[in-house]
Amino acid sequence: MSLRALALVSGVYDLLLAVPMLLAASTMARLFGAPEPQPLLNAQLNGMFTLTLAAGYFWAASDAESRRGYLWVAGVLAKGLGASLFVLDHFTQGSPRAFLLFAATDGTLALLTLALLLRPERASDSLASERRGGSPKGAGGLSGSMSGPPETPN
Repeated sequence: MSLRALALVSGVYDLLLAVPMLLAASTMARLFGAPEPQPLLNAQLNGMFTLTLAAGYFWAASDAESRRGYLWVAGVLAKGLGASLFVLDHFTQGSPRAFLLFAATDGTLALLTLALLLRPERASDSLASERRGGSPKGAGGLSGSMSGPPETPN
């Protein structure tokens, strides 16, 4: 799977969550065995946050190699922390078992994003990125500085 394909999958996933949270938060809560959100605005804000993540994924998918920074933040950090929070809340606060489905999907997407971001860059990928105007890894500039964890000197 490519970073572009994963960004599209993540964008669709977040979009499918965002729209019902914005437009039918109470119904969504009932479907997942959760109490009605109080105030409703909190659930709608979560929907808005998820919608912005979806928009970011679609943006990143248009040039995934030069937008790796977004995938680190949204795909690894936000999804990974979200999955952890769902698990923690289930075991400490008794949230519905159905919430563990979100932990599984977010966690899987986070791990897959991490694996793809850490995958060694192929020479053809690097050349294609440079032709589009991206910086090679470690060459500075926005795309070079956001392409992954800092390299350590030998």
